[in-house]
Amino acid sequence: MTTEAPVAPGRIVLLTASHRVAPGLLSWPAWQTLHAADRVLCADGAHPQLPYIREAGVAVEIAAVTAQELVDACAGGRTVVVVPSGEGDTALTDGLARLAGSGRVQMPDLELLPGSYDLPGARLLDLVQVMDRIRAECPWSSTQTHEGLAKYGIEEAYELVEAIEDGDRDELREELGDVLLQVIFHARIAQEGRDEDGAEPFSIDDVAGTIVEKLIHRHPHVFGDEHAETPEDVKEHWLRTKAIEKQRDSVTDGVPLGQPGLALAAKLASRVRTAGLDVPLPAGPGTGYELLALAVRAEESGTDPEAALRAAARAYRDAIRAAEGQE
Repeated sequence: MTTEAPVAPGRIVLLTASHRVAPGLLSWPAWQTLHAADRVLCADGAHPQLPYIREAGVAVEIAAVTAQELVDACAGGRTVVVVPSGEGDTALTDGLARLAGSGRVQMPDLELLPGSYDLPGARLLDLVQVMDRIRAECPWSSTQTHEGLAKYGIEEAYELVEAIEDGDRDELREELGDVLLQVIFHARIAQEGRDEDGAEPFSIDDVAGTIVEKLIHRHPHVFGDEHAETPEDVKEHWLRTKAIEKQRDSVTDGVPLGQPGLALAAKLASRVRTAGLDVPLPAGPGTGYELLALAVRAEESGTDPEAALRAAARAYRDAIRAAEGQE
């Protein structure tokens, strides 16, 4: 009496791929599996990976199979690869789970094979796509301008500072996102065409490219042949390259006058001190000149007067709430 050898159950490979990676950029194990498979199935005839898979000589069948049909296709030890197609994959995987849990079906081996992985920063691509759609379809967002959004940039920056001072990391993550939104929003508006002065449009890629070039140029101790052993060395490199780039006539050039008064005074004092200038403080009646002197002394001692005043104001707020019986 002879016994028949058990039939191999076969193998189902669910090939995953990140939509944030260019189609056709698959891992070597993914390509090996595709070439060795008995069948390759995909429910979406317009799947962006298909032209590249077919160009590599792999035949792909456009078919939306059920879980049972997929199991049957593996009979005799065959390997079937399923290329992801979106929402339909959930129904397929749920069906496979139900069959496996029933105990009535000899299941093929099931493998989840990552064909590509997200690189760090890949979710920024999602943000760009979401912003594109909002700009095109939202009645409010589609009418916004750089000028109209300016106040939100200031508000979000202050909320970010508050989250940092509170030490709230959850809030910090959210506020960083809100600040990033302002960058993406302005860049999206800027790519739509020339502005009123005829300036060329630019995109978020141009924004990123510009800051990448600036960072590389201003960090010769990282990307070049110079050396920096201390933070002071780094600051010296930064100030020197920045001065060469800007070719400013005055140390006050580039200091935004619209910033809060204490911060403005401290920034001017910092520029004067760094340049080695001897500039007497203007004298005059009124509180403004007294505050100017305080801000300059604070900057000279290494204290951020704006942050110091905010800290004092927060203590004052707490005292007010305590007096009101709220704390």
